[in-house]
Order: sequence, then structure tokens, then C-alpha cells
Amino acid sequence: MADALALAAVVIFVYMSAVFLLALARKNNGIVDIGWGAGFILVSAVTFLNFGHGRARQWLALALVLIWGGRLALHIFARNRGKEEDFRYAAWRRQWGRYFVIRSFFQIFMLQGLLMLLVSAPLLLILGQVQPPLNLLDGVGALVWLTGFLFETIGDRQLAAFIRDPLNRGRLMTGGLWSYTRHPNYFGEAALWWGVGIIALSAANGWLGLIGPALITFLLLFVSGVPLLEKKYAARPDWEEYKRRTPMFVPWIPKK
Repeated sequence: MADALALAAVVIFVYMSAVFLLALARKNNGIVDIGWGAGFILVSAVTFLNFGHGRARQWLALALVLIWGGRLALHIFARNRGKEEDFRYAAWRRQWGRYFVIRSFFQIFMLQGLLMLLVSAPLLLILGQVQPPLNLLDGVGALVWLTGFLFETIGDRQLAAFIRDPLNRGRLMTGGLWSYTRHPNYFGEAALWWGVGIIALSAANGWLGLIGPALITFLLLFVSGVPLLEKKYAARPDWEEYKRRTPMFVPWIPKK
């Protein structure tokens, strides 16, 4: 596990440095969002090729991260193509002034690299050591992962379709999955990582794999996900009404 962790750290450092240089050339730090899902695919593939033993649980984890990471990278690429830099990164570009380059490298790219390494904990436990046969926990984990993946995928598609309709300009997305949670895509992201964490429990020291889903849930709820978006819409009357009747994160029946 220690060797797998060290290799993953080197791979992530090189990878995020390359993404930083690309973002610098394109004058768009939003590229890092595309690189997020793709980075997990790279780390998982390298770990599997160097330490994997071709066990069923390893193939399962590899397949899950490939499906999730590939879909997420393609979705964000299509969403951002031809558009200006995301409002979050544009704001930092203005705030950081002449220190923008150095702060971008450490506070965006290297920080995301560190988070990628920590969130990868269940994957490294599964792919970096010999695994026992599949068991009930793997089935439960795969089901939780599937639930999260569907919430993230369907939520993203519903939102994209809503935005494409000119009649919805200036309106809030409150239908579909968005009527049961204000952030179905973020809930899905957290849930699928908890699914991977459950699968990792069967590995040696598998409880360490729960660091990944716990961290991504914390980030989404309190740092870079929910707070930034909710702050963007705060004080709008339609948002306050939507907020009053719709659960923030975990899906539930909306209030009347």
C-alpha cells in the first residue's frame, strides 16, 4: 500500500503540473475541472498495472472509476467548450493579481492534486494489494455506487437540457431530480464514492478507504460545492422559495 501511495503521489504531481501548464497556455483554469475525473482514471490504471493481481474486486474498481471519470470529464468538457472561464476561477484571477500564476499552481492545481490523492484512498487499497474473493459488501458497494452515478448523470443531463431551452433563461432548475434535492449531482458524487469505500472495506486495512468518501462529502457540503453555488443564488425570491421546500443534499420528498 505504501508503494502504491508513493507512486500515485508522483503520478498526480506530474499530471497536475501538466494540466497547470495547459491551463496557463489557454488562460483558463477551469480546465482543472475536466482533469479531475481523468486524473482518477490515470492513477487507477497506473496502480493496477504496477501492483494489481487481476482479482475480481480490482477489475470492478477499475471499471467503476473508468465509467465515472470518463463520463464526468466528457460532460464538463462539453459544458465548458467555447465558454469563458468559470466564475469561481475568474474571480480568483482578479483577486490574486500579479501573484495569480504561483497561487494558481499551489492553491488550485497542487491542492486538487493532494485532494485527488486522498480521495483515491479506497482505490489504492483495492488496486495496490492482493484481494480476497468478492463478497456481500462488494454487492452493497456497487449498488450504492450505481445509485450515486445515476443521480449525478441524470441530474447533469436534466440541468443541461433545462439550460439549452431559451424559455428557461433566468429561471431556476427545480424539476426532475432537482425537486428532491437542490444538488442531485453533488449528492450522486458523494454517494458513488461511498460505494467505492464500501467495496474497499474487504481489503486489508479497508477502513482507511473511508477517508476518500468522507473527504469528498465534506468538500461538497462545506467547501467547494454546495456553499459556492448557494451563495451565488442567495437573496433571489425564487431561490428562497425553492430552498424552503427542497432538501439541500440528501434526496427527500419536497415540502408543499
